[in-house]
Amino acid sequence: MVLKTFGWSFAVTVLGLIAAVFYDGWAAFGVVAILAILEISLSFDNAVVNAGVLKKMNAFWQKIFLTVGVLIAVFGMRLVFPVVIVAISAKMGPVEAVDLAFNQPDRYQQLVTDAHPSIAAFGGMFLLMIFLDFVFEERDIQWLRWIERPLAKLGKVDMLSVCIALIVLLVASMTVAVHAHQHGGVHVDKQATVLLAGVGGLITYLIVGGLSSFFENRLEEEEEREHEAEEQAKREGKPASAVLLAGKAAFFMFLYLEVLDASFSFDGVIGAFAVTNDIVMMALGLGIGAMYVRSLTVYLVRQGTLDDYVYLEHGAHYAIGALAVLLLITIQYEINEVITGLIGVVLIAWSFLSSVRRNRRIAAEEGGSGSPDKAQVSSGV
Repeated sequence: MVLKTFGWSFAVTVLGLIAAVFYDGWAAFGVVAILAILEISLSFDNAVVNAGVLKKMNAFWQKIFLTVGVLIAVFGMRLVFPVVIVAISAKMGPVEAVDLAFNQPDRYQQLVTDAHPSIAAFGGMFLLMIFLDFVFEERDIQWLRWIERPLAKLGKVDMLSVCIALIVLLVASMTVAVHAHQHGGVHVDKQATVLLAGVGGLITYLIVGGLSSFFENRLEEEEEREHEAEEQAKREGKPASAVLLAGKAAFFMFLYLEVLDASFSFDGVIGAFAVTNDIVMMALGLGIGAMYVRSLTVYLVRQGTLDDYVYLEHGAHYAIGALAVLLLITIQYEINEVITGLIGVVLIAWSFLSSVRRNRRIAAEEGGSGSPDKAQVSSGV
């Protein structure tokens, strides 16, 4: 199972490290290895959240996620995206931006750093909406019940998550965006840039997330009707028709996953510049890390880990909320990537241990007094 799921990741790791040695010797080998570890540590919560979406998709779309999705993640977000950002921010052509990345890495790093406020605002708002929609949704299983229970009641107010996200964006534009961090330690006013990018992130979430939810709901309705039609066709001796809507639903869920991965990759791409400004080594290291994140996502789905450890999704979404806030703070202040990674690891580890305790409690109650009390089982803390 492990080899089947992580086989491509192992192969890409070997090829990537060999390519690094041929590219710039053993020093490049070490840099690429560090970048891969950095990407994995920063994106574990990404894998958990991805798994929650991917488990709704069939085996075909899971393979698409591991093939086409990897190409988008590795070459799109880890290689092409920084070049596009430089081209837009510096108002130059894509060819010039690529030439700059390979021949003037210091200037390239400067332009990417200067574009960070818009990147952080876009990614921060997208991730914040994911977190808010999660905590405002009423669910049977609650982890931090003292927080989630009142928030679920507040979530009955229409568009509350959008209103809160816009308030957070407005506060960020009037505080951290006024003294946005730029290359060389200088600070400039980026209020308009942060507002525009933040609204862009919010709109992207509403469009992609809305389409995903719409087609997912339509798919569930269509599956019910299809089941009834199949039963009727069997009784009449006629062939049953396929559900074409499943393709649309899976496509938009796949698109949602790609945008989600893009938002998670922002901190990894920016953080990579603390290690190197060589675009080739960045692409190799972050690409290897992206492969493991994707393989881990599929592994969690196939093993049913999220069903066994029910608070993992909660911990991952709290980590998303923390990352969203940290991204907005980094518009003005530099935050070490170790801190960002540790926050996510601690929250997920905490949720995992809470899940283990829950499972033991349920087993003890079932073995002792029969059926466990629902109120005790559904909440973690």
